[in-house]
Order: sequence, then C-alpha cells, then structure tokens
Amino acid sequence: MHCKLFGDDFIFGVSSSAAQIEGAHLTDGKGLSIWDVFSIKKKKILNGDTPFTATDFYHRYKEDILLIKEMGFKQFRFSISWPRILPDGTGEINQKGILFYHDVINECIKNGIEPWVTLYHWDLPQALEDKGGWTNREITNWFKNYVQICVNEYHEKVKHWMVLNEPMVFTGAGYFLGAHAPGRKGISNFAAAIHHAVLCQAIGFKAIKSKDKEAKVGTTFSCSYVTPYSNSLKDINAANRVNTLLNRIFIEPSLGLGYPDNDLPVLKKINNYILTGDDQLMKVNFDFIGIQVYTREVVKHNWLTPYVKAKIVPADKRKVFRTLMDWEVHPESIYQMIKLFSSYSSVKEIYITENGASFPDELEGISVHDNERKNFFESYLKQVLRAKKEGMNVKGYFVWSLTDNFEWAEGYRQRFGLVYIDYATQKRIIKNSGKWFKEFLKSH
Repeated sequence: MHCKLFGDDFIFGVSSSAAQIEGAHLTDGKGLSIWDVFSIKKKKILNGDTPFTATDFYHRYKEDILLIKEMGFKQFRFSISWPRILPDGTGEINQKGILFYHDVINECIKNGIEPWVTLYHWDLPQALEDKGGWTNREITNWFKNYVQICVNEYHEKVKHWMVLNEPMVFTGAGYFLGAHAPGRKGISNFAAAIHHAVLCQAIGFKAIKSKDKEAKVGTTFSCSYVTPYSNSLKDINAANRVNTLLNRIFIEPSLGLGYPDNDLPVLKKINNYILTGDDQLMKVNFDFIGIQVYTREVVKHNWLTPYVKAKIVPADKRKVFRTLMDWEVHPESIYQMIKLFSSYSSVKEIYITENGASFPDELEGISVHDNERKNFFESYLKQVLRAKKEGMNVKGYFVWSLTDNFEWAEGYRQRFGLVYIDYATQKRIIKNSGKWFKEFLKSH
C-alpha cells in the first residue's frame, strides 16, 4: 500500500492527551485533576501507577515534537489540561500554563507540524468534581469560560479544534461504572453527565466560532463495530441496544435527532435533566467529526445485565487474534464505523482521530520489533482507503499514540506508542512501527 493512494488532501497525524503524557502534575501552578486524585485511591490503577510523571512531556515536548517530524507526520493532536489553565476550574488563570501551550504550539509550527487541539480529554479539575463535576449543570458555564480562555489565547495559531474526547467513555466509565475517574456509579450520575456533556459539545463549538469563524471545529466519538453473537432475534436485538449505547448517544442529539431512547429505553432517564430549550441548545453543525476506532464487539443476549440485557463476549473467549487489551484485531471495524457515521447526512467530514493497538513490546538493544503493530496499521489503513474509494468523506487518520503513555486504569502496562518509553530513564526509541510510518509517509 502506498500513501499516495489516499490523495494529496488526506492528512496523517499522531495523537496524545495531556493527562497521559505531561506529568508535572503540580508544577508551575497546575491544579489537581480528577485523575491525579483517582490514581492514589487503593486498587484503582493497575500496579498503583499514577500520571504524576507520565512521559514528562511537560519538560520534553521539544524532543517529542522532533520525533513527530522525524517520522514524517505533519499533524499533532494534543489536549490542553483544564487544571493547568485554571487550577480551580474557574477563577484565576494560571499564566504559566497558558505559556506552556504557547510554547508547544510554537514548537509545532516551527517544525512544520500543524497543532490540532482537544479541549477536554478527561482531566477535569478536581475542584469542579467536588462541586458535582459533569453531574452539575453549572458545568456548562464552567466549560464555556474555559473554552473562551483557550480560544482567545490560541486562535491565531490553532485552526483545528476538538471540543470533547470520547464523551461516552468518560461518562460511562467515570460516572456509571466507576472504573475511571472520578469513580462514581449509578444511572442517575450517568444520565446527568451524558446530557451536560452533550450540551457542552455545542457550547464549546459556538464559543470557538464566535471568536474565529474560520476555525474548523469538531468533536471526537469513541465507537465500536457491534455484531450479534448469533442470528437469533434475541442476540440481534441485544446488539442493537449495545450499538445504541456505544455509538449513537452523543452524535444524534447534536444533529437534532434527540436521544435514541426508543431503542434503549433507559435513556429516558435523561429527561429528568432536560430543560426547556435544550433540544435547540444541543444542536451543533460541526465542521467535522472525529471517530476513534479500535475493535469489534460481539454481543449476546443476557437477562442479568441491567438496562441493556446484553453482554459482550470477550475476544479471548472467541479465540480470535487480539491485542494486549484483549481487543479483537478486526480491520473491517474501521470501515464499518466510517460507513455508520457517513450515513448521517449532516456529518460533513470524518477524521479517524485515534486508531492503534497495544502489544507486549520488548526493548531489544536499541530496537523494538513490533511487527504486529505494523501489520495492524497496514490492515486498518486498507479499510480506511476502501471507505474513501467508495466515496465516504474521510479526510485524515491519526495514530494512537505518539508515545507509550499512562493508559488510564491500565497504568503503564499497555503500550500503544510508535515511540517506546523507558520509564526508568525517559529515553525515547522509535519502534519499527514508527519507522514503517516514516517510509510510508516519505512520498506524502
């Protein structure tokens, strides 16, 4: 496969997030995030890992941006840390935090790399979580204030913005299952967080556009290709409910279609948090949608699972090739998700804003021979090209991730990076997959 097949206007980039790479968790005035606090709770993070140091991007950003350039990527997607800008979530601005992102953006531009900025990638200021976080409707005002500060500072140099990262994950894992920060559980917390995040998608978009009408503004959604375990009607209906939960809750209200509660009745609980006028406030005409695809989920009916009456059959139980995360390697999943989101007539452009895989990488001398990851990228990119050739408006592809990093509840065990991090020394080593991309992108 040759990158020229994608066309001159197709972009390739790498992705990261502040909470997973920056470290420096209390340096230069930064406030605590919900992940800083969550990670010190017993047994919440694998091996007791914390994001306090991570990959030390805060001090090594110049080195990492040079690695992006060396591999041939022209776009770098990173996030701004809300508690680094506003340590208490609102109130006084931390000027050292403001300066840091100016430095990162300037370094990107100096090296011919375009910054793509995510405004919220899960690191809510703990001070706001203490006031209810995403369950408190006041977050719509807190978030608008934060977005306005960021766009006022960086709009002259940043032309591509993403409002939220994977709201289904940070609401579901963080406010329903309790597996991610802030560790809350329950359907009421989940329903409130969903609605307020949907509102913030639109509020963030409008705040950016009011300052810079020429900016390209989108948001990103996690998504998984969902198929039934069997051809039985029960399994088919169970798969439809899981597809609704994973893939439809956030896109449809933003397009003016409302919440898909006919296909998943538990979503009617969101009505408890909807105020008059919210149906219009939720609507937003995004310039693009980012979709983040890793795997397929196979679903079977299960009466014992509350609300969805379904359970996911793990990849290891199905004896399929899988990553270290126990995610099935299923290249067609990315094609199917592009197709699904392309089916919404209001979606203008689609970017793959995350795609990647964790494998048990081992450093051998000065090399990491991660051929499984290289094969993963080749096979998934073929499916992206398939979608593009069929006329779907997919415009770019971002690898998750630039470097190995703090992988949330999985700590540092899972390595997704094109660049290997020796956490004891913080030494960076481009893996074979990164070298493959360098060759792949040479003619781009």
